[in-house]
Amino acid sequence: MERFVLMNAGPTPPRPANQHMRRNPPIAGEAEAIQKACSGDALAFETLYAMHKRRVYSLCLRMLGNVAEAEDLTQEAFLQLYRKIGTFRGDSAFSTWLHRLAVNVVLMHLRRKGLPQVSLEETLEPSQDDGPRKDIGARDLTLAGSIDRVTLERAIENLPPGYRLVFVLHDVEGYEHNEIAEMLDCSIGNSKSQLHKARMKLRDLLHTGQRKEQIA
Repeated sequence: MERFVLMNAGPTPPRPANQHMRRNPPIAGEAEAIQKACSGDALAFETLYAMHKRRVYSLCLRMLGNVAEAEDLTQEAFLQLYRKIGTFRGDSAFSTWLHRLAVNVVLMHLRRKGLPQVSLEETLEPSQDDGPRKDIGARDLTLAGSIDRVTLERAIENLPPGYRLVFVLHDVEGYEHNEIAEMLDCSIGNSKSQLHKARMKLRDLLHTGQRKEQIA
């Protein structure tokens, strides 16, 4: 991910040609970087890019499950940030605002591809295979336990696209079901149903992975 660079697709922040252009005093932190970036300071924007690129990439990768697309959309998210940073008003944390921007970039990309969902219009009631009915909007303590992070990430990547999208938005990014429903143009009940089924599928993937490791 260190190889990410802002590509020349539309207006991008100019990079200093040599070290003589870097005589500006160092930027103290995120707040100062935001202020200067809003005024067109390229070094300040680079600072924000360095601070947040990994987090944005991880978000894109979790939502898409595809490394190449995640890299491309990380670039697109920062291009959008460069164009829109002047609209940031500080009503929420900058990271929250940036992540919402990145989510929107990914969703627009998926819509252009036809937004491959796994039946977002499914009934709210889980099927018999999903186990007993429970509060499908509550935090899943089983999945919140001490699972190896790499194993969990791989399992998330193997979720069907629709399941993965809702799971990442709710359990990873912390969006509420009403927000997810608005993003995906579905009902709150559909969002809850998808989350429940995603958690059940994720459990199956994790258990299958554990059994394979035990056999090996």
